[in-house]
Amino acid sequence: MKKKYLLTPGPSPVPAEVLAKEGMPIMHHRTSEFSEMFKRVEENLKEVYATKNDVLIIASSGTGAMEAAVFNTLSSNSKSVVCETGVFGARWSQIIKSAGLESLVLAEEYGDPVNLATLKKTLSENNGVTAVFGTLTETSTGVVNDIQAMVEIAHEYGAILVMDAISGIGGQEFLMDEWGVDVVVAGSQKGLMIPPGLAFISLNERAWELAAQSDLPKFYFDLKKYRSKVAAGQTPFTPPVSLIAGLDESLKMITQEGIQNVWQRHQKMAVATRAAVQALGLELFSSQPCDVVTAIKVPLGIDGGKIVKILREKYGVSIAGGQLSMKGKIFRIAHMGYMERFDLIIGITAIEMVLKELGVDIELGKGVSVAEKHVLGW
Repeated sequence: MKKKYLLTPGPSPVPAEVLAKEGMPIMHHRTSEFSEMFKRVEENLKEVYATKNDVLIIASSGTGAMEAAVFNTLSSNSKSVVCETGVFGARWSQIIKSAGLESLVLAEEYGDPVNLATLKKTLSENNGVTAVFGTLTETSTGVVNDIQAMVEIAHEYGAILVMDAISGIGGQEFLMDEWGVDVVVAGSQKGLMIPPGLAFISLNERAWELAAQSDLPKFYFDLKKYRSKVAAGQTPFTPPVSLIAGLDESLKMITQEGIQNVWQRHQKMAVATRAAVQALGLELFSSQPCDVVTAIKVPLGIDGGKIVKILREKYGVSIAGGQLSMKGKIFRIAHMGYMERFDLIIGITAIEMVLKELGVDIELGKGVSVAEKHVLGW
């Protein structure tokens, strides 16, 4: 028998209570029973987002919400700036290109956050930019960006800030209203602790003004349709009822813990993980690491793909490798959503064993010991 442990940056583990709720007999979505549940979910999503704005629910992956953000805030004559700090930051550019538009791309070296001086310079030299697109936590590199500073710069030059918070919501501290972020997208399979299949997007009034003017083609992703149904506890198209029932349960768990406490738990796990791998002589990849996933450089002479494969196939522990140019060069261990200190201990233990097996000169138990000292007394 081999027990499996999921420590990937999405999908993340799903609590048994959530799975049980999803397994309940399905209800019809055009009923008062569903509407009551939907309104409750909507209010709890606002708490997680730290916003008074509606949080719209779309049946799609998080990328669907990203596409909706582009096609609802931009128009055929819009200029935009994309801040790329990894694979998922680059997705904004790809979506904008699919709309027939070009964007000014500020691509950082993988592992580095947005260069704020470059962003400011770019906006000062390019009049009429409508929107700046960026990423809260870039899971491909383990970077967290300074969103508050990005908001200030974007607003100074009359642009809105559109933020991919798919991996960050429910894990990394994020205050939509207080920080003034204009558009925020998220997904279900990370910090919100349910399976893939739901995406979320929230716009403030400044962004809704752009949506009212947008002339890009859209039908399913027309956010005005979703907004018109929120007050009635409904969606414009058939929703995945069972996923929303599971979300109702996961949000109940999050709000009972308290979103501030959720952020603190993730921060503690991140600090413990970073300390543990550094105690093993490993090097962090990100110069500004986030709280939901830790990216680690693969030791010289070792194939990073083997680390991930052996962990999964021999020990039942799933982590993530590097993507695109980082393939084989980094590996990533997540600490997001339904995870806590003993998930971390298991992950570090398994990584030590695999590295030892691959001939890396480490002392077994050294990383685990450091991690234990960090989580002692939680």
